[in-house]
Amino acid sequence: MNNRQKRRPVGNGSGAPDLDVLIIGAGPYGLSAGAYLKARGLAVRVYGEAMEFWANKMPAGMLLRSPRVASSISDPESAFTLETYEKTSGIKPSAPLPLETFVEYGRWFQHQLAGALDTTPIQSVRRENELFLVTLKTGTVVRSRRVVVAAGIGSFQRKPAVFSSLPSHQASHCYEGRKIAEFAGKRVAVIGAGQSALESAALLHESGATVEIIAKIPQLRWIGMHGWLHNLGPISQMLYSSYDVGPAGISRMVSFPHFMYHVPLGLKDKVRVRAVRPAGSRWLPARLASVRTSTARSVQSAVSAGDEVVLKLDDHTERRVDHVLMGTGYSVDISKYDFLSQSLLSETRKLGGYPDLGRGFQSSVPGLHFIGATAARNFGPLLNFVAGTEFASRELATFISRTRIKV
Repeated sequence: MNNRQKRRPVGNGSGAPDLDVLIIGAGPYGLSAGAYLKARGLAVRVYGEAMEFWANKMPAGMLLRSPRVASSISDPESAFTLETYEKTSGIKPSAPLPLETFVEYGRWFQHQLAGALDTTPIQSVRRENELFLVTLKTGTVVRSRRVVVAAGIGSFQRKPAVFSSLPSHQASHCYEGRKIAEFAGKRVAVIGAGQSALESAALLHESGATVEIIAKIPQLRWIGMHGWLHNLGPISQMLYSSYDVGPAGISRMVSFPHFMYHVPLGLKDKVRVRAVRPAGSRWLPARLASVRTSTARSVQSAVSAGDEVVLKLDDHTERRVDHVLMGTGYSVDISKYDFLSQSLLSETRKLGGYPDLGRGFQSSVPGLHFIGATAARNFGPLLNFVAGTEFASRELATFISRTRIKV
């Protein structure tokens, strides 16, 4: 922080907090948490552009992997569901749900915050005595009793080192918001075997690109291809939750985050990996039928050669493409949130790159909370999905209401 910022008036000028809770991030988790906390009578403000990551970083034209029943952003009265938005807006319900519809739904949801959303970017967050001092890009400093980080996964793109030397116009991550249409007529290698990679490959192919999927796994996997398991009445209800996260049995386990919290970490990690392993939705195979796929293969080197990228695979074959699109997912590492001060990061106990969280999603720094994907290592993979907003927001709001920090 520079001297000019230090001389600015802080908060309300009295040293008292401006807010009970300041939420960073206006995606589904931030919006939902804001609605729950506001309903509890707390002074809360959400910072961020509503649904910015979904609108600007995800491939246009994609469809949500989650079933409709698991695609509503939670609010305390269940008054602002996806179905309510569609009925209010005169939109015909569809499944799977188009990304564009979900984005507009989230923006509609944010109006329920009634002025509690501020789009000013966050510069930094630090702790001073019992308060958090949050500096905005404008230089204004806001004092808050608590900070909830709901900043999503945009900072966590996983980019294999083999592609690190390629310029940005020849290699990108599928979470960077590149326009699919700009690849029409080009040769594109899509790296990965998860939903993002496979759906990006389908969209590229449909837009006129020549596409090859290169994946390490022996064969591509598809979600929900054993439909009969979902049609066994009470037995199916024992095997699967309505959230549809994970295979039979595991789906039930991960639908109870409180239970997952008490599962030993080693076993919990195995369950988490199994529940979100690379796979594509069942409506993708037909769209990829004429797309070249190389499974059980990995890229050993990637070199820019003029307008081309030369890829050498582990079977000693070579590919020449115009662009490499990495559908390689993300790795949580909260140190990549550039708004968190080094002192806060050093005080936050971690499990790998994840924060180690307790009740109410509180970290080892009192008053600092993390929700969404950053909470998945403690509470299970449900927190990677929109369906987790109900549990996260209820747990957070209940904890904060019961343990008000007195300043």
